[in-house]
Amino acid sequence: MSETLDDAQKAWQEKILEPSLKRHPERKESFKTSSGIDLERFYLPTGPDPRYQEQLGFPGEYPYTRGVQATMYRGHLWTMRQYAGYATAEETNRRYRYLLSKGLTGLSVAFDLPTQIGYDADDPIASGEVGKVGVSISCLDDMDQLFKDIPLDQVSTSMTINAPAAVLLAMYIAIAKRQGVDISKLRGTVQNDILKEYIARGTYIYPPVPSMRLITDVMKYCKKNIPRWNTISISGYHIREAGSTAVQEVAFTLANGIAYVQAAIDAGLLVDEFAPQLSFFFNAHNHLFEEIAKFRAARRLWARIMREQFNAQEPKSWRLRFHTQTAGSTLTAQQPENNIVRVALQALAAVLGGTQSLHTNSMDEALGLPTEQAVQIALRTQQIIAHETGTADTIDPFGGSYLIEQLTNEIEDRANEYLGKISDLGGALTAIEQGYIQREIQDAAYVTQLQIEREESIVVGVNTYLSDIPTDIQLLKVDPTIEHIQRDRLAEVRENRDPKRAEDLLVKLANAAESDENLVPLLIECVEADLTLGEICGRLRDIWGEYQSPIII
Repeated sequence: MSETLDDAQKAWQEKILEPSLKRHPERKESFKTSSGIDLERFYLPTGPDPRYQEQLGFPGEYPYTRGVQATMYRGHLWTMRQYAGYATAEETNRRYRYLLSKGLTGLSVAFDLPTQIGYDADDPIASGEVGKVGVSISCLDDMDQLFKDIPLDQVSTSMTINAPAAVLLAMYIAIAKRQGVDISKLRGTVQNDILKEYIARGTYIYPPVPSMRLITDVMKYCKKNIPRWNTISISGYHIREAGSTAVQEVAFTLANGIAYVQAAIDAGLLVDEFAPQLSFFFNAHNHLFEEIAKFRAARRLWARIMREQFNAQEPKSWRLRFHTQTAGSTLTAQQPENNIVRVALQALAAVLGGTQSLHTNSMDEALGLPTEQAVQIALRTQQIIAHETGTADTIDPFGGSYLIEQLTNEIEDRANEYLGKISDLGGALTAIEQGYIQREIQDAAYVTQLQIEREESIVVGVNTYLSDIPTDIQLLKVDPTIEHIQRDRLAEVRENRDPKRAEDLLVKLANAAESDENLVPLLIECVEADLTLGEICGRLRDIWGEYQSPIII
């Protein structure tokens, strides 16, 4: 080890490591292999490496290639989440309490399609979709039932919601207040990423300008009132699910991140006021080594973007913290037990790549909503990685690997090329409006599908290693009568609320939507007065209109 690296390590220990250990001691006094071999916190080059500090650095230190925390999983394990939601709030609440009893450390809410696009369960457009792909949440009473007997100051909650994210966050805050919780202690994330909806997912409501305004309103409100809340989860997951490559996932996600940072600055926020509350959401796909390198490259790229492009001064503003979900698009209906192996390897890549939070898909998700047995296997997968493999005992264990370092550099370089092209087009929003990003993803997806059909890419159980054994797997069925339950609940809510207050608040909301007033406090007031999600989003539709996606050829 060179003298320069020696000195740098001593400085890191004094400045970064020792304060971190005082706040959060490591899980064990020592970490050893099964043979009793001591494991160091992390490993460094054995000889001179003049680019080490520039390219890798130390854990918890710029450029964060080796992780955003000084002790990583030696200090505390990643948050183990299971994305869950179906049918009514009561049924989903039972699933949450079941998962918490099995060792879950963070909740992740899946909402049904009507909720995601701002319609109540009794709206005609919601017919046949209520509770099917997530939980139905139309009013504050639904949210109250969803978190019944779950103390919100003791659990971290992630909500996969975008266009109506501000409204669902308002409901969550209102329920915390009902529980007597100091809202400044709330921890969690709203996805709140509308740009990737325009690109890859499609659950948008409003045009870009008012959509971005809602996002910055949430940022401003949370900075002041909920400092531990992640105001946005900038998502590459759905970009990858739509068919992108790993390089495109990094590039297009960070391009969206740049757009959000600029929007917040344009709205009057200082970069170091909001940047520490930004988070990211990535996919863990099948190529183990590429995925590990992808996460490392994304961290390094974002650190440089925040420090060099946006002149952020605080180290917390440079850190790319991310949640990971294993790749739903790789799950197969054929031989679904094979998905257990796929998910385990994808989860391993996420952990080796330094994720802060992880969801593991269930083996039956190509066939339907996951059963309790399948969810337990998915959660146990994370727990086995955490406690039985030694993976969490050493930071960035592949750091210094010739393969991983080359892949990390290559992904960073290729992602940078995309970022340059997007910048030349005028930024992510312009690139989306022109269809550039969508075309790139479509082309990549087409190439991948051709490779599978030509058997150039092997998918076990699909295009090779077929089986004649019939699939015998229990599926979860959603009771269709929940639509009637939800309609009755909404009718009761509307009957029992103060009608004049409800109408006055809708008028007030319309006026505020045409001003530059921060809408979040008013949204909290609206949901506390039992205005429904559909009524709130509908009034905003009247003012702002709806987004029409461009035709991509």
